[in-house]
Amino acid sequence: MRKILFIALALCCSRPAWSREQAGTLPRPKLVVGIVVDQMRWDYLYRYYDRYSPNGFRRMLDEGFSCENTFINYIPSVTAIGHATTYTGSVPAIHGIAGNDFIIQATGKSMYCTDDSTVNTVGAAGDAGRMSPRNMLSTTITDELKLATNYRSRVIGVALKDRGSILPAGHLADAAYWFDGKSGNFISSTFYMKELPRWVQEFNARKLPEKLLSKDWNTLYDIRSYVQSYPDDNRYEGRYAGNDRTTFPVRTSRMTGRSYDAIRSTPYGNTLTTAMAIAAVENEGLGQGEATDFLAVSFSSTDYVGHKMGVNAIETEDTYLRLDQDLASLFSHLDKSVGKGNYTVFLTADHGAAHNPNLLKDKNVPAGLWSGGKVQKELNALLESRFSVKNIVRSFSNSQVNFNYSEISSAGLDEEAIRKTCVRFLREQEGVAFAADMRDLNEAAVPEIIRERLINGYHSDRSGAIAIILEPAWYSGSPNATGTTHGSWHAYDTRIPLLWMGWGVNHGATNKPANMTDIAATVAALLHIQVPNGNIGSPIDELIKR
Repeated sequence: MRKILFIALALCCSRPAWSREQAGTLPRPKLVVGIVVDQMRWDYLYRYYDRYSPNGFRRMLDEGFSCENTFINYIPSVTAIGHATTYTGSVPAIHGIAGNDFIIQATGKSMYCTDDSTVNTVGAAGDAGRMSPRNMLSTTITDELKLATNYRSRVIGVALKDRGSILPAGHLADAAYWFDGKSGNFISSTFYMKELPRWVQEFNARKLPEKLLSKDWNTLYDIRSYVQSYPDDNRYEGRYAGNDRTTFPVRTSRMTGRSYDAIRSTPYGNTLTTAMAIAAVENEGLGQGEATDFLAVSFSSTDYVGHKMGVNAIETEDTYLRLDQDLASLFSHLDKSVGKGNYTVFLTADHGAAHNPNLLKDKNVPAGLWSGGKVQKELNALLESRFSVKNIVRSFSNSQVNFNYSEISSAGLDEEAIRKTCVRFLREQEGVAFAADMRDLNEAAVPEIIRERLINGYHSDRSGAIAIILEPAWYSGSPNATGTTHGSWHAYDTRIPLLWMGWGVNHGATNKPANMTDIAATVAALLHIQVPNGNIGSPIDELIKR
């Protein structure tokens, strides 16, 4: 027995101690690039496929991996939630970003998703930089990367929209930059820095917004070749300021005035974002250090163009063809600076968009526009007649009934009776498919898929008491509404592209169901780091190269 113990001890002592050199270095990409295309429907990948170059969207499809059946798994489907969910792997019920704006139910105060009165603008005058990620209650995959590498990774967020930059970059970012239309600058806040780095100041000094807008906007190709879009002169599109018609060319040179905000609703906003992203890679040395870096880019102009012009516009098609060229420029720069095969990219969307209801009705497709403001007034009148208190319903924001709880409490009203009155009234309104009290959702006659998404999207402190679900192809707007919007549970709003390319990614595609919440978990699996602390998603295993 003593001899056996001696041999075992000798074997144990003779085993070499593990060291980094002996065990090998954990393989990771030099850089991860997360791309969110604001308001990109999944079908835009294929609607314009034949017109894309080999080096943008088609490069991701041809070289990378496509998750063809990816959905948003919460309601409402809006920009801030989409960005927060993509990077937290969570849902509003957990990460707390319950809308672009939401109401703090206890006080009735309206809160913008990234508002932060404790910080100040960096890079311009005014309040456009008084923003931070503090309203987001969970970590992001970018936060987890910083923690996993003991803060050696660099994380930068870039977008025209503040929420498109701030929420993806997370709480621990080195910087987030967004566009201030008044100054024409990319700015930040004191949450991140005291002053803009010299390279950002020099970038702003180039006055690219002014130069881009001076070009005017005509179609990239012969306008007769845009066969995937409606004729240019139609009643479903909005009109740009400074322009007499809704048709090309768009005189962007007339749209500056006192502000450069006009660039947001043109494809030049995406070109400006691309230039800023490339400048960040160059000047921050992203992908050049020992630890994996992360660049979070959101292309916001697709959303502005879509809202104004709609799904079927030549302007929308041309914006995607130009974005395809911007993506090609970004990938080409990354190939040269970081090295092809040394970086990982994913591309997705924060939400989709609906066809214009008037266009659908003219084609005999069931659709409609719901007058939420009118219905709210009628509901408040009914409640006042029964409970003798005015304006019990504060708003219908985020397709939810938000109550004036201070009035209900001070008058000693029966909240349960108020809720039931609201649900009965709303269910009788034209265009309303379901109205459900979130307290009694399990008892409501609502399909399971909608129930799950309502629960995921409901934050008790920041969401309304009653959910309003409209019929397919209905959304809130005036009878002559142009362009489009989003926010529903329907596939046109919630089916999103999800493409992966580069280091650690297989080539292929899958039609297996996936959710937006799976993106952060997949990045975590690729990098071998912890998932965000509110994550509910799972890795999409088939895309990961073994």
